[in-house]
Parts: sequence; structure tokens; C-alpha cells
Amino acid sequence: MPPSPAPHRTLSADPRRIILRHAVLVLLAFLAFAGTSTGSARAADGDVTWTVRTAANGYGDDRSSFSYGVNPGSQVKDAMVVANHGKKALTLALYAADGYTTEKGQLDLLTREKKSLGIGAWVRATKTGVRIAPGRTAEIPFTVAVPRDATPGDYVGGILTSLKQSDDTEGIAVDRRLGIRIELRVSGALNPTLAVENLHVQYDGTANPFGQGDATVTYTLHNTGNALLSGAQKVTLTGPFGTLETRAGKIAAPPELLPGERWKVTVPVHDVTPALRLTAKATVTPALTDAAGSTTSLKPVEATTTGWAVPWTLILLIVILLTAAAGAYVLRRRTRARRKQREDARVRDAVEQALQDRTRDTQDARATR
Repeated sequence: MPPSPAPHRTLSADPRRIILRHAVLVLLAFLAFAGTSTGSARAADGDVTWTVRTAANGYGDDRSSFSYGVNPGSQVKDAMVVANHGKKALTLALYAADGYTTEKGQLDLLTREKKSLGIGAWVRATKTGVRIAPGRTAEIPFTVAVPRDATPGDYVGGILTSLKQSDDTEGIAVDRRLGIRIELRVSGALNPTLAVENLHVQYDGTANPFGQGDATVTYTLHNTGNALLSGAQKVTLTGPFGTLETRAGKIAAPPELLPGERWKVTVPVHDVTPALRLTAKATVTPALTDAAGSTTSLKPVEATTTGWAVPWTLILLIVILLTAAAGAYVLRRRTRARRKQREDARVRDAVEQALQDRTRDTQDARATR
């Protein structure tokens, strides 16, 4: 099942677009798409004075979000309640959008100009806009129409209310949004699979030649199936032949990834013995949540890679010691050679002197005769 396309995150140099983007993100983070409040939802500047909540009906009286299991080609009818807590009438736009996971691990919704392929394309409210008097509420019915050729699996998005207002101080229009999360599981073969990709290990070393250093393990979690998945993670490092095992500390659980999404993981590992060659193993146990909210652990997924863990400080110390030992050995040999040369010269001089003395004595003896 192809995921809903995530919006391009490159920020424009235009300050109006940057401010608009920040305003939208603040409001979405405020709501967090985990539920809605029955009180007044206000942004930091106090301009947002309306709330949204699920309608009480056969699906439940106090739901934090919309959640359905639907067959391909079927429809679901539900409603959202919007309340105006302000002192002025509100005119709000209504639309649905696909969800995606941000780089911070939070669920966000595509902006209106982005094309949705799942929830945003299948959910239609009875109105594209609503006007609500001060202190009043309005119930907005909507329909979820799943195509007959919809791929089985999980889809996440939301239904939104939007208010565009002019900011006189900045001279721009700001889009303020409040919405409710929609989770949809299209019936059919469910294939929850999670892959560990691009596993890499790097040893960072230590200044202590006899100490242990730190390593960093990085990899990417890829939801290759058609179900929402999170998971428990474990990372271990071992030396040659599986010796000197070191385990990473507790690793934070990744966000619940939509089908097709990726999440980069960086794991620091401390007190690693530099055993020249390291083997890193990442083990991820996927967690699947059913419609009732219970979680099932799936078969663990493993990936391994190797990397160098060279104790450069120790090697440098050994090189220095060997160089010093070699220098001392060479100096000792040279000293011995010089001593031998001096001794040989002394002996040679003594022999020559003795020969000279003998020759002189012989000559003296002949002269006497």
C-alpha cells in the first residue's frame, strides 16, 4: 500500500510562508490528533476560540478520535461537533487530509494544497464550510467512502476545521487549523512487516590507551508492510568470535510508523572494548495494535554489520615503546662496538709497542758484539 505523500519540507525564503508554516504546526501540535477537548482550544495569541470533538452516536459517546474497520467499496457515516466559544461568529472551512510522521516523531496532516491519496481523498463532509454563531455548536456529518480497489491495511489522516485570518502587523494571512485524527483499517490480508536498513557502526575511541571507548550505531526502520507498526529495539556489539559483548542502554521506542514510512535511529553504545573488529546487531520486535487497542509483539527482525574498532592510542603507545626499545638496542650495540674498537686499538698498539721494543733490543745486542 503506498503511503500518503509527505509534504516537501524545504522552507521558502519568503517570510510569509515561514510564518504561515509555523502557525499551522503550533496548532496541530496543540491538538496532537490524539483527542479533543470540550473546553476552549486557544493558541498562544488567543485567536483560536473554537473546539472540535467527536459526535456521540452508535460508535461511542466519548471517543478521542475516529477509528473504523471497513471493507473495500463500503461507506461509514459519522459526525464531528464544532463549538464556537468566542464572542464573534466564525466561518470555518472543512476538509480532510492524509497523515504522515514528522521528523520529530509526531503525526501531522497534509496542508490543503497537498494531494491526499487515502483518508483525505475518501472522507467528505456534507459541507465545505460552516458558519457558527457565538456560543453555539454545529454537528458536521461526513462520509468515509472506501473505493472497491482500496489496498488492504491501515490508513491515518484527519478531518480539519480551518480559519484563515489576516495579520495586520505582518500583512499576511495565517491559517489556523484544528482537527480530529481518523484511523481506518481496510479489511483484507494484513501484512505487518518492519525492516532494518542501512545498519552502520562507528567506533569513536578513547584517549586512555588501556580504556574502553564509545561507539555509535545507526540504522533506518522501514515499514514495508500495510499496517501501523512501532517496536522495541535492542543493539549489541561484540568482538571477534562473539567475545566482549556490550549492550546499548534503553532505546526509545520509535513512533508508530505508517505503511511505507522510514525512521532513522541513532544509538550510542558506551564502554566498548576496541577489539579491532566489531560486529553490531540490531534487533527490533515489531508491535501491532489491533482495533481494540491491545498490542501484539511480532517475530523479531535482526540485522548485522561490522566495523573497525582500532585502539589507536594504545597502538601509538606501543609504537613509541618499540621505537624507544629499538633506539636503546641500537645505542647499546654502538656503544659496545666503540668499546671493542677502543680495546682492539689498545691491544694493537700494545703489540706494536712490544714488537718495536723487541726489535730495538735485538739491534742493541748486535751492536754490543
